[in-house]
Amino acid sequence: MTIFVLGGAQTDFARNYGRQERGIADMMKDALDETLSSLKVEASDIDALHVGNFTGELFSGQGHLGGVATSLHEDLAGIPTARHEAACASGSVAIRAACAELEAGWHDTACVIGVEEMKNVSGLKAAEHLGAAAFVGREAQDAKFVWPHLFDRVLNLYDDKYGVDQDALWLFAKHAFENAKTNPFAQTRGWTFDEKSFSSDPERNPIVEGRLRRHDCSQITDGAACIVLANEVGAKRYAQRHGLTLDQIPRVLGHRVRTATMLLDDKLSPDASGAMFPETLHAASEAREVAGKEVGDIDVFEIHDCFTITAAVLVEHLGLTTLGGAAEAIRGGQFRRDGATPVNPGGGLIGTGHPVGATGVRMVLDAHRQVTGQAGASQVKGARTVQTLNIGGSLTTNASFVIGF
Repeated sequence: MTIFVLGGAQTDFARNYGRQERGIADMMKDALDETLSSLKVEASDIDALHVGNFTGELFSGQGHLGGVATSLHEDLAGIPTARHEAACASGSVAIRAACAELEAGWHDTACVIGVEEMKNVSGLKAAEHLGAAAFVGREAQDAKFVWPHLFDRVLNLYDDKYGVDQDALWLFAKHAFENAKTNPFAQTRGWTFDEKSFSSDPERNPIVEGRLRRHDCSQITDGAACIVLANEVGAKRYAQRHGLTLDQIPRVLGHRVRTATMLLDDKLSPDASGAMFPETLHAASEAREVAGKEVGDIDVFEIHDCFTITAAVLVEHLGLTTLGGAAEAIRGGQFRRDGATPVNPGGGLIGTGHPVGATGVRMVLDAHRQVTGQAGASQVKGARTVQTLNIGGSLTTNASFVIGF
Protein backbone atom coordinates (compact mmCIF):
# COMPACT_ATOMS: atom_id res chain seq x y z
CA MET A 1 0.00 0.00 0.00
CA THR A 2 1.28 3.47 -0.89
CA ILE A 3 2.22 5.81 1.97
CA PHE A 4 1.90 9.57 1.45
CA VAL A 5 3.73 12.36 3.29
CA LEU A 6 1.21 15.14 3.90
CA GLY A 7 3.76 17.51 5.41
CA GLY A 8 4.85 18.76 8.80
CA ALA A 9 6.78 21.33 10.81
CA GLN A 10 9.72 21.71 13.14
CA THR A 11 10.89 23.92 15.95
CA ASP A 12 13.69 26.45 15.55
CA PHE A 13 16.84 24.42 16.22
CA ALA A 14 18.62 27.57 17.46
CA ARG A 15 16.16 27.82 20.34
CA ASN A 16 17.26 26.85 23.86
CA TYR A 17 14.07 25.72 25.57
CA GLY A 18 15.65 25.40 29.00
CA ARG A 19 16.54 29.08 29.09
CA GLN A 20 12.85 29.80 28.58
CA GLU A 21 11.89 27.36 31.35
CA ARG A 22 10.29 25.07 28.84
CA GLY A 23 11.07 21.41 28.17
CA ILE A 24 10.58 18.32 26.05
CA ALA A 25 6.77 18.33 26.15
CA ASP A 26 6.75 21.95 25.00
CA MET A 27 8.98 21.10 22.02
CA MET A 28 6.63 18.30 21.04
CA LYS A 29 3.58 20.55 21.36
CA ASP A 30 5.16 23.38 19.37
CA ALA A 31 6.01 21.06 16.47
CA LEU A 32 2.62 19.32 16.59
CA ASP A 33 0.58 22.53 16.78
CA GLU A 34 2.43 24.07 13.84
CA THR A 35 1.99 20.86 11.83
CA LEU A 36 -1.77 20.72 12.40
CA SER A 37 -2.10 24.42 11.64
CA SER A 38 0.00 24.42 8.47
CA LEU A 39 -1.68 21.29 7.07
CA LYS A 40 -5.16 22.34 8.21
CA VAL A 41 -5.54 18.95 9.88
CA GLU A 42 -7.51 18.40 13.07
CA ALA A 43 -6.00 16.45 15.95
CA SER A 44 -9.08 14.21 15.73
CA ASP A 45 -7.94 13.20 12.22
CA ILE A 46 -4.84 11.47 13.68
CA ASP A 47 -5.38 7.74 14.15
CA ALA A 48 -2.00 6.86 15.71
CA LEU A 49 1.09 8.67 16.94
CA HIS A 50 4.74 7.59 17.10
CA VAL A 51 7.55 9.36 18.95
CA GLY A 52 11.24 9.10 18.06
CA ASN A 53 13.47 9.85 21.05
CA PHE A 54 16.83 8.59 22.29
CA THR A 55 17.49 9.77 25.84
CA GLY A 56 14.42 11.46 27.30
CA GLU A 57 15.00 9.79 30.66
CA LEU A 58 18.62 10.99 30.88
CA PHE A 59 18.35 14.58 29.65
CA SER A 60 14.81 15.38 30.75
CA GLY A 61 14.01 12.77 33.38
CA GLN A 62 11.01 11.93 31.23
CA GLY A 63 10.02 8.59 29.80
CA HIS A 64 6.66 7.33 28.52
CA LEU A 65 6.63 9.91 25.74
CA GLY A 66 3.67 8.26 24.03
CA GLY A 67 1.60 9.30 27.03
CA VAL A 68 3.10 12.78 26.87
CA ALA A 69 2.07 12.93 23.20
CA THR A 70 -1.61 12.19 23.89
CA SER A 71 -1.54 14.94 26.52
CA LEU A 72 -0.66 17.58 23.93
CA HIS A 73 -4.22 17.89 22.62
CA GLU A 74 -7.51 16.71 24.08
CA ASP A 75 -8.53 15.06 20.81
CA LEU A 76 -5.49 12.75 20.89
CA ALA A 77 -6.62 10.95 24.04
CA GLY A 78 -7.26 7.27 23.37
CA ILE A 79 -5.23 6.81 20.19
CA PRO A 80 -2.43 4.21 20.17
CA THR A 81 1.05 5.64 20.67
CA ALA A 82 4.59 4.31 20.97
CA ARG A 83 8.07 5.71 21.62
CA HIS A 84 10.92 4.34 19.45
CA GLU A 85 14.65 4.38 20.23
CA ALA A 86 17.57 3.69 17.89
CA ALA A 87 20.11 6.32 18.99
CA CYS A 88 20.43 9.01 16.29
CA ALA A 89 18.12 7.01 14.00
CA SER A 90 15.25 7.06 16.51
CA GLY A 91 13.15 9.36 14.33
CA SER A 92 13.58 7.16 11.28
CA VAL A 93 12.53 3.96 13.03
CA ALA A 94 9.48 5.81 14.39
CA ILE A 95 8.54 6.76 10.81
CA ARG A 96 9.06 3.19 9.65
CA ALA A 97 6.78 1.88 12.40
CA ALA A 98 4.09 4.35 11.35
CA CYS A 99 4.50 3.27 7.73
CA ALA A 100 4.09 -0.37 8.72
CA GLU A 101 0.80 0.32 10.52
CA LEU A 102 -0.53 2.35 7.60
CA GLU A 103 0.55 -0.30 5.09
CA ALA A 104 -1.22 -2.94 7.16
CA GLY A 105 -4.42 -0.88 7.08
CA TRP A 106 -4.63 -0.61 10.87
CA HIS A 107 -4.87 3.17 10.57
CA ASP A 108 -5.33 5.68 7.76
CA THR A 109 -3.41 8.66 9.18
CA ALA A 110 -0.43 8.69 11.55
CA CYS A 111 1.64 11.43 13.13
CA VAL A 112 5.34 11.08 13.92
CA ILE A 113 7.18 13.41 16.30
CA GLY A 114 10.96 13.25 16.72
CA VAL A 115 12.26 15.12 19.75
CA GLU A 116 15.29 15.63 21.97
CA GLU A 117 16.03 18.03 24.80
CA MET A 118 19.81 18.41 25.02
CA LYS A 119 20.83 21.96 26.01
CA ASN A 120 19.69 21.70 29.63
CA VAL A 121 22.94 20.06 30.84
CA SER A 122 26.66 20.77 30.50
CA GLY A 123 28.60 19.62 27.45
CA LEU A 124 30.38 16.95 29.47
CA LYS A 125 27.13 15.61 30.91
CA ALA A 126 25.58 15.60 27.42
CA ALA A 127 28.54 13.60 26.11
CA GLU A 128 28.09 11.13 28.96
CA HIS A 129 24.39 10.68 28.19
CA LEU A 130 25.03 10.27 24.46
CA GLY A 131 27.63 7.59 25.18
CA ALA A 132 24.73 5.24 25.92
CA ALA A 133 24.49 4.64 22.15
CA ALA A 134 27.91 2.95 22.16
CA PHE A 135 28.49 -0.51 23.65
CA VAL A 136 28.86 0.61 27.26
CA GLY A 137 31.77 -0.98 29.07
CA ARG A 138 33.17 -2.50 25.89
CA GLU A 139 34.36 0.44 23.78
CA ALA A 140 35.47 4.07 24.21
CA GLN A 141 35.83 3.46 27.94
CA ASP A 142 38.59 6.04 28.43
CA ALA A 143 37.21 8.67 26.05
CA LYS A 144 36.16 12.09 27.34
CA PHE A 145 33.81 12.52 24.39
CA VAL A 146 32.63 9.10 23.22
CA TRP A 147 31.36 9.97 19.73
CA PRO A 148 34.21 12.23 18.59
CA HIS A 149 36.52 9.49 19.88
CA LEU A 150 34.80 6.72 17.92
CA PHE A 151 34.50 8.72 14.72
CA ASP A 152 38.13 9.75 15.03
CA ARG A 153 38.75 6.01 14.85
CA VAL A 154 36.61 5.89 11.71
CA LEU A 155 38.72 8.72 10.28
CA ASN A 156 41.93 6.83 11.01
CA LEU A 157 40.56 3.62 9.54
CA TYR A 158 39.46 5.53 6.45
CA ASP A 159 42.91 7.13 6.25
CA ASP A 160 44.57 3.72 6.35
CA LYS A 161 42.31 2.47 3.55
CA TYR A 162 42.07 5.47 1.21
CA GLY A 163 43.96 8.40 2.66
CA VAL A 164 42.25 11.44 4.23
CA ASP A 165 42.18 14.89 2.66
CA GLN A 166 41.46 16.94 5.78
CA ASP A 167 41.11 20.21 3.88
CA ALA A 168 38.36 18.65 1.75
CA LEU A 169 36.50 17.56 4.88
CA TRP A 170 36.69 21.11 6.25
CA LEU A 171 35.44 22.38 2.88
CA PHE A 172 32.39 20.11 3.32
CA ALA A 173 31.79 21.72 6.72
CA LYS A 174 32.17 25.20 5.25
CA HIS A 175 29.54 24.40 2.61
CA ALA A 176 27.24 23.01 5.32
CA PHE A 177 27.38 26.26 7.28
CA GLU A 178 26.82 28.27 4.08
CA ASN A 179 23.72 26.19 3.32
CA ALA A 180 22.46 26.67 6.88
CA LYS A 181 22.39 30.45 6.42
CA THR A 182 19.49 29.93 3.98
CA ASN A 183 17.54 27.77 6.46
CA PRO A 184 15.28 29.69 8.89
CA PHE A 185 15.30 26.73 11.32
CA ALA A 186 19.07 26.11 11.38
CA GLN A 187 20.96 26.34 14.66
CA THR A 188 23.99 28.00 13.03
CA ARG A 189 22.29 30.38 10.60
CA GLY A 190 23.55 33.40 12.54
CA TRP A 191 27.03 32.12 13.28
CA THR A 192 30.09 33.76 11.70
CA PHE A 193 33.26 32.11 10.45
CA ASP A 194 36.53 33.01 8.79
CA GLU A 195 38.99 30.93 6.81
CA LYS A 196 40.81 29.88 9.98
CA SER A 197 37.57 28.28 11.18
CA PHE A 198 38.19 25.54 8.61
CA SER A 199 41.86 24.95 9.28
CA SER A 200 44.14 23.52 11.95
CA ASP A 201 44.16 26.83 13.82
CA PRO A 202 44.06 25.83 17.53
CA GLU A 203 41.84 28.75 18.54
CA ARG A 204 39.36 29.00 15.66
CA ASN A 205 39.10 25.22 15.16
CA PRO A 206 40.38 23.46 18.29
CA ILE A 207 40.84 19.71 18.63
CA VAL A 208 37.95 17.83 20.26
CA GLU A 209 39.24 14.23 20.16
CA GLY A 210 42.16 12.81 18.19
CA ARG A 211 42.22 14.51 14.78
CA LEU A 212 38.63 15.74 14.91
CA ARG A 213 38.23 19.47 15.45
CA ARG A 214 35.30 21.67 16.43
CA HIS A 215 34.03 22.23 12.89
CA ASP A 216 34.30 18.57 12.01
CA CYS A 217 31.45 18.00 14.47
CA SER A 218 27.71 18.62 14.37
CA GLN A 219 26.26 20.43 17.37
CA ILE A 220 23.68 19.09 19.77
CA THR A 221 20.61 21.25 20.29
CA ASP A 222 17.01 21.22 21.48
CA GLY A 223 14.43 20.46 18.86
CA ALA A 224 11.41 18.62 17.56
CA ALA A 225 10.16 17.77 14.08
CA CYS A 226 6.73 16.44 13.19
CA ILE A 227 5.21 14.90 10.05
CA VAL A 228 1.84 13.42 9.13
CA LEU A 229 1.66 10.27 7.00
CA ALA A 230 -1.36 8.64 5.41
CA ASN A 231 -2.20 5.54 3.41
CA GLU A 232 -4.28 5.88 0.25
CA VAL A 233 -7.55 6.07 2.17
CA GLY A 234 -6.29 8.83 4.45
CA ALA A 235 -4.56 10.67 1.62
CA LYS A 236 -7.71 10.67 -0.53
CA ARG A 237 -9.69 12.09 2.36
CA TYR A 238 -7.07 14.80 2.90
CA ALA A 239 -6.87 15.61 -0.82
CA GLN A 240 -10.62 15.96 -1.15
CA ARG A 241 -10.78 18.36 1.79
CA HIS A 242 -8.04 20.57 0.35
CA GLY A 243 -8.86 20.49 -3.36
CA LEU A 244 -5.82 18.36 -4.26
CA THR A 245 -5.21 15.24 -6.28
CA LEU A 246 -3.14 12.33 -5.03
CA ASP A 247 -0.55 13.14 -7.68
CA GLN A 248 0.19 16.37 -5.82
CA ILE A 249 1.12 14.62 -2.56
CA PRO A 250 4.62 13.10 -2.26
CA ARG A 251 5.02 9.47 -1.30
CA VAL A 252 7.35 7.20 0.62
CA LEU A 253 8.62 5.42 -2.48
CA GLY A 254 10.92 3.09 -0.57
CA HIS A 255 12.39 2.57 2.87
CA ARG A 256 14.83 0.22 4.53
CA VAL A 257 16.46 -0.24 7.95
CA ARG A 258 19.47 -2.48 8.49
CA THR A 259 21.15 -2.87 11.87
CA ALA A 260 24.78 -3.86 12.20
CA THR A 261 26.43 -5.15 15.38
CA MET A 262 27.21 -2.64 18.15
CA LEU A 263 31.00 -2.65 18.40
CA LEU A 264 32.76 -0.50 15.81
CA ASP A 265 35.46 -3.16 15.38
CA ASP A 266 32.94 -5.91 14.69
CA LYS A 267 30.97 -4.13 12.01
CA LEU A 268 33.99 -3.44 9.82
CA SER A 269 34.18 -6.97 8.44
CA PRO A 270 34.13 -6.44 4.67
CA ASP A 271 31.71 -8.20 2.36
CA ALA A 272 31.76 -8.47 -1.41
CA SER A 273 30.98 -4.75 -1.75
CA GLY A 274 34.37 -3.77 -0.35
CA ALA A 275 32.65 -1.04 1.71
CA MET A 276 33.84 -0.20 5.22
CA PHE A 277 30.25 -0.43 6.48
CA PRO A 278 28.33 -3.01 4.42
CA GLU A 279 25.02 -2.63 6.27
CA THR A 280 25.03 1.10 5.53
CA LEU A 281 25.60 0.48 1.83
CA HIS A 282 22.89 -2.18 1.67
CA ALA A 283 20.31 -0.04 3.51
CA ALA A 284 20.81 2.77 1.00
CA SER A 285 20.81 0.58 -2.10
CA GLU A 286 17.84 -1.51 -0.97
CA ALA A 287 15.71 1.58 -0.22
CA ARG A 288 16.32 2.72 -3.80
CA GLU A 289 15.61 -0.76 -5.11
CA VAL A 290 12.23 -0.83 -3.34
CA ALA A 291 11.52 2.61 -4.82
CA GLY A 292 12.50 1.43 -8.31
CA LYS A 293 15.19 4.12 -8.50
CA GLU A 294 18.84 4.30 -9.48
CA VAL A 295 21.33 6.72 -7.93
CA GLY A 296 20.96 8.98 -10.95
CA ASP A 297 17.19 9.22 -10.39
CA ILE A 298 17.65 10.95 -7.02
CA ASP A 299 17.69 14.76 -7.13
CA VAL A 300 18.75 15.52 -3.54
CA PHE A 301 20.37 13.55 -0.71
CA GLU A 302 19.85 14.22 3.00
CA ILE A 303 22.69 12.53 4.88
CA HIS A 304 23.66 12.13 8.52
CA ASP A 305 26.80 14.27 8.67
CA CYS A 306 27.33 14.00 12.42
CA PHE A 307 31.03 14.46 11.59
CA THR A 308 32.78 15.44 8.38
CA ILE A 309 34.30 11.97 8.08
CA THR A 310 30.80 10.48 8.37
CA ALA A 311 29.72 12.63 5.43
CA ALA A 312 32.59 11.24 3.34
CA VAL A 313 31.69 7.67 4.26
CA LEU A 314 27.98 8.14 3.55
CA VAL A 315 28.27 9.80 0.14
CA GLU A 316 30.49 6.90 -0.92
CA HIS A 317 28.17 4.25 0.55
CA LEU A 318 25.23 5.90 -1.22
CA GLY A 319 27.08 5.40 -4.49
CA LEU A 320 27.58 9.12 -5.20
CA THR A 321 31.30 8.50 -5.67
CA THR A 322 33.64 5.56 -5.81
CA LEU A 323 34.84 4.24 -2.45
CA GLY A 324 37.56 6.63 -1.35
CA GLY A 325 36.44 9.28 -3.83
CA ALA A 326 34.60 11.73 -1.54
CA ALA A 327 37.37 14.33 -1.27
CA GLU A 328 37.67 14.83 -5.02
CA ALA A 329 33.88 15.19 -5.31
CA ILE A 330 33.76 17.72 -2.47
CA ARG A 331 36.51 19.81 -4.06
CA GLY A 332 34.71 19.63 -7.41
CA GLY A 333 31.47 21.02 -5.95
CA GLN A 334 29.47 17.87 -6.66
CA PHE A 335 27.50 18.09 -3.40
CA ARG A 336 26.72 21.80 -3.42
CA ARG A 337 23.14 22.94 -3.86
CA ASP A 338 23.81 23.62 -7.55
CA GLY A 339 26.08 20.59 -7.97
CA ALA A 340 25.48 17.33 -9.79
CA THR A 341 24.22 15.53 -6.67
CA PRO A 342 23.14 18.10 -4.04
CA VAL A 343 23.68 16.99 -0.44
CA ASN A 344 22.06 18.62 2.61
CA PRO A 345 20.93 21.85 0.90
CA GLY A 346 19.53 23.13 4.21
CA GLY A 347 22.74 22.55 6.16
CA GLY A 348 22.54 18.94 7.35
CA LEU A 349 23.45 18.08 10.93
CA ILE A 350 26.59 20.23 10.90
CA GLY A 351 24.73 23.36 9.83
CA THR A 352 21.17 22.75 11.03
CA GLY A 353 21.91 21.09 14.36
CA HIS A 354 21.37 17.60 15.73
CA PRO A 355 18.58 17.11 18.28
CA VAL A 356 19.14 13.37 18.18
CA GLY A 357 15.60 11.94 18.22
CA ALA A 358 14.35 14.61 15.82
CA THR A 359 16.96 14.22 13.09
CA GLY A 360 15.43 11.35 11.11
CA VAL A 361 12.04 13.10 11.08
CA ARG A 362 13.62 16.42 10.13
CA MET A 363 15.30 14.71 7.15
CA VAL A 364 11.99 13.40 5.79
CA LEU A 365 10.36 16.78 6.47
CA ASP A 366 13.12 18.51 4.49
CA ALA A 367 12.66 15.93 1.73
CA HIS A 368 8.96 16.82 1.61
CA ARG A 369 9.81 20.52 1.42
CA GLN A 370 12.22 19.93 -1.45
CA VAL A 371 9.93 17.81 -3.62
CA THR A 372 6.97 20.16 -3.09
CA GLY A 373 9.02 23.29 -3.83
CA GLN A 374 8.59 24.64 -0.29
CA ALA A 375 12.25 24.78 0.77
CA GLY A 376 12.60 28.51 0.24
CA ALA A 377 16.17 29.72 -0.19
CA SER A 378 17.39 26.13 0.37
CA GLN A 379 15.41 24.84 -2.62
CA VAL A 380 17.13 22.69 -5.23
CA LYS A 381 15.59 23.64 -8.55
CA GLY A 382 13.42 20.90 -10.02
CA ALA A 383 13.81 18.46 -7.11
CA ARG A 384 11.27 15.64 -7.35
CA THR A 385 12.95 12.77 -5.48
CA VAL A 386 15.03 12.84 -2.28
CA GLN A 387 16.86 10.03 -0.48
CA THR A 388 17.68 10.22 3.23
CA LEU A 389 20.37 8.24 5.05
CA ASN A 390 20.14 8.45 8.84
CA ILE A 391 22.45 6.48 11.13
CA GLY A 392 22.43 5.59 14.81
CA GLY A 393 25.61 4.87 16.76
CA SER A 394 28.81 4.03 14.89
CA LEU A 395 26.79 3.25 11.73
CA THR A 396 24.92 0.59 13.71
CA THR A 397 21.32 1.44 12.78
CA ASN A 398 21.10 2.49 9.13
CA ALA A 399 17.79 3.92 7.92
CA SER A 400 17.00 5.26 4.47
CA PHE A 401 13.85 6.70 2.89
CA VAL A 402 13.15 7.69 -0.70
CA ILE A 403 10.56 10.47 -0.84
CA GLY A 404 9.02 11.83 -4.02
CA PHE A 405 6.58 11.31 -6.86
